[in-house]
Amino acid sequence: MDIERILAAVTESAPTGMDVFLVGGGIRDRLMGRDVHDLDFILRGNTYSLARRVADRLEGGFFVLDRERGTTRVVLRDEDGRRLTLDFAEIRLSTLEEDLASRDFTVNAMAVALREPERIIDPCEGAMDLREKRLRACRSTSVLDDPVRALRAVRLAVSLGFHIERETLNQVREATKLIRRISAERIRDEWVRIVEGRQTSLVVRLMERTGLLEVLFPELQALRGVQQPPPHIWDVWEHTLACVDRLESLLEALAGEFREDSAQGLTLASAVLWLGRYRQNLRGHLDDPLPNDRHLIGLLKMAALFHDAGKPLTAAIDGEGRLRFLGHEMQSAAIGKERARALVYSNLEVDRLNVILREHMRVHSLVNTGELPTRRAIYRFFRDTGPAGVDICLLSLADLWAIYGHTLPQDRWLAELRTCRALMEAR
Repeated sequence: MDIERILAAVTESAPTGMDVFLVGGGIRDRLMGRDVHDLDFILRGNTYSLARRVADRLEGGFFVLDRERGTTRVVLRDEDGRRLTLDFAEIRLSTLEEDLASRDFTVNAMAVALREPERIIDPCEGAMDLREKRLRACRSTSVLDDPVRALRAVRLAVSLGFHIERETLNQVREATKLIRRISAERIRDEWVRIVEGRQTSLVVRLMERTGLLEVLFPELQALRGVQQPPPHIWDVWEHTLACVDRLESLLEALAGEFREDSAQGLTLASAVLWLGRYRQNLRGHLDDPLPNDRHLIGLLKMAALFHDAGKPLTAAIDGEGRLRFLGHEMQSAAIGKERARALVYSNLEVDRLNVILREHMRVHSLVNTGELPTRRAIYRFFRDTGPAGVDICLLSLADLWAIYGHTLPQDRWLAELRTCRALMEAR
């Protein structure tokens, strides 16, 4: 989207004498040369009338977020359906500088007056932290005052490629003791940004190191050290994180914008060769919105994280001395469903996650017959999985790749791809 045109529209919509400031991540991302997906504005005055004028001028949607706090939102979409949100809020404290200092991290505490765009207002020295690639809290209690900021810290550190400053990291660790006091909805919203973003596995690793994972997702923490027999090359914890990584790579190669370098390596190149014909269908499938404007990619990565959550509960040695996890998919579905409900996901999302987890072994089972699925088998597959059938195909590919890693036999990979293509073709 043309950010300059949007900023000009906001400036022109503001009445004479109203100072409007661009703040937060929009400034940070522009200074870093990153794509901007959200713009935050603060002002003294009527946010409703300004946001309404901006929405009318740019032909966007207008929403009231919090009438008491005077926060409103304008949602824009470009011709490709990509979304940009503009949030408008009142300056809450006596001065702009105090308002900025009350924010979470210094790199999010810069402001620019739209009518004076050459000057950055930077009371917390966020520009210096940007140069040093450092994530630093604005105050010694910023994270403790709002513990959900601990989740935001690990997400931003990974997405920006920054290190967390020592005192801020101490705050994050202390905040793990307080984060359960935060509403489930706010925790969910931060978590959704993690699973909908890139490098989710790195964020989860950082959550584990700071203690956040044990507090918020103990069922994932329990995967550490749970061994698996061959052909698995990793324990359940490392396999799970590898599955998330492989899923991200597959989604980029199969449903992202096509690039010559997006399918480097034989494994991804084979996936594109066999399933690349469904790129537009997969993009449409993934773009199908979930409640509250959440996206399917986040639910898919949630499924990847929980697909083996039932293994610690089902580990047993069979009569031939082999380690088995019989029925782990049912346990995983129950665990994932319970966690999604605790995070106040919608019933539609909970049900879809439950189906993906419950049936995540289904494609593997079809491949193990040694033949392509029959019309009857395909009918039964989609009868039992519904719209989640395509999700299960994608997760199955990521799961298989993460089982073998670099040892993945090409004949086994091609068998999985052929079965997935037969299923997608029928869909």
